[in-house]
Amino acid sequence: MVHGFALLLVCQLIGEVAVQALSLPVPGPLVGMLLLFAGLVVRGGLPDAVRDAANALLRHLMLLFIPAVTGVMMYFDRIAQEWLPFMAACVVGTAVTMVTTALTLRWMLHVTGTPRDPE
Repeated sequence: MVHGFALLLVCQLIGEVAVQALSLPVPGPLVGMLLLFAGLVVRGGLPDAVRDAANALLRHLMLLFIPAVTGVMMYFDRIAQEWLPFMAACVVGTAVTMVTTALTLRWMLHVTGTPRDPE
């Protein structure tokens, strides 16, 4: 599992370095994740070490949200003043995420040939 975490961190580091070196307007971790995805596609599968590391991160995913929630609470006064755009962004963002997830699942079920419920 240590090798999996190391690979994830190296991909993030490469992404950060690439963003800084090329002055890209995207987050470094996103570039690192795309590089990891490309590597996994080329390899044709997911190494067990990366799978174990990812599962460990997913089991403790809620801990990764603590800094974001803390940041929101630090600016609670501003959010209280501008609650309508904040709520609109939350609702629209959630709706877009749900629709995108549903369409992706539908596409993946079609591609893999997995039958859907007859409802």
